[in-house]
Amino acid sequence: MRFRSTKVGAIVTAAAMGGVVLSGCGDSSGPQSKGDDAPPSASKGADAQEQGTTKVRAAYDKTAEAGSARTTIRMELSAEGKTIMSDGKGVIDFGRGDSVMTITAQDKSIEQRVVDQVLYQKVSGQKAPGGKPWFKIDLKKAAAQQGLGNQQIGDPAQTAAYAKAITDKDVTKVGTEKIGGSDTTHYKVSVDVSKLPGGEQMSKQLGSTLPMQVWLDDEGRLRRQQIDMTVKAPASATAQPDKSAGPQQLRMSTVMGFSDFGTESDVEAPSAGQVADMTDKALQGSRKQG
Repeated sequence: MRFRSTKVGAIVTAAAMGGVVLSGCGDSSGPQSKGDDAPPSASKGADAQEQGTTKVRAAYDKTAEAGSARTTIRMELSAEGKTIMSDGKGVIDFGRGDSVMTITAQDKSIEQRVVDQVLYQKVSGQKAPGGKPWFKIDLKKAAAQQGLGNQQIGDPAQTAAYAKAITDKDVTKVGTEKIGGSDTTHYKVSVDVSKLPGGEQMSKQLGSTLPMQVWLDDEGRLRRQQIDMTVKAPASATAQPDKSAGPQQLRMSTVMGFSDFGTESDVEAPSAGQVADMTDKALQGSRKQG
């Protein structure tokens, strides 16, 4: 079983690029070996680095083995001197990638579900076209439009490709911390964006590397994950003098937490008659900015 929380990460943060890393690292080939002539102290440090890398890569599969978990998410978006904060909590099914969450942002309460790679949202005090309470966006279609393919939403067959984005030199042990009463080990990770599926396109907006931090419990499961990124507007957008096209740079920090592993998860899509499909409209807006 592979860890497919990418769907939740990409959806909740509304940042497809960041979500890729959430499904990040599963089984892959072992860490790179070191030469036998390396000095003892260097070998010891290298071994510790390799062990950390192995643990981080394995963490996603170990977390997935729990089947499900309660999750929290906090996101901070900053652009043009303005900052928006949002907080959410809910349950995720690691096997299916489905989730149900309640998010609070700008004094609005948002009920959110992800079922079969489709995002559904209901915003308090607002109606979708046709007076329907829910709207939906087909994430697979959105990913294809952005040139990232299905992998962007956590195709488990591509997990090994994600793992290759983290090498033995990319993981640094920070120390130990308690999270929710559990002992955890904190690691900093540098992800090579070019090695991710769709990396060539993603690199244009994210740069060559993506900083990530993870906190693993004594069972090797993910308890917290933090991704900090700066998303740059495409060249075609920045070349336009009209600022209404959108901000040239967006800073985003997303922190996800996991607890109560194995909790019951039952996620269903709203009935079709209650949903307005906003996929094409969302893609049109993306094309205008890009």
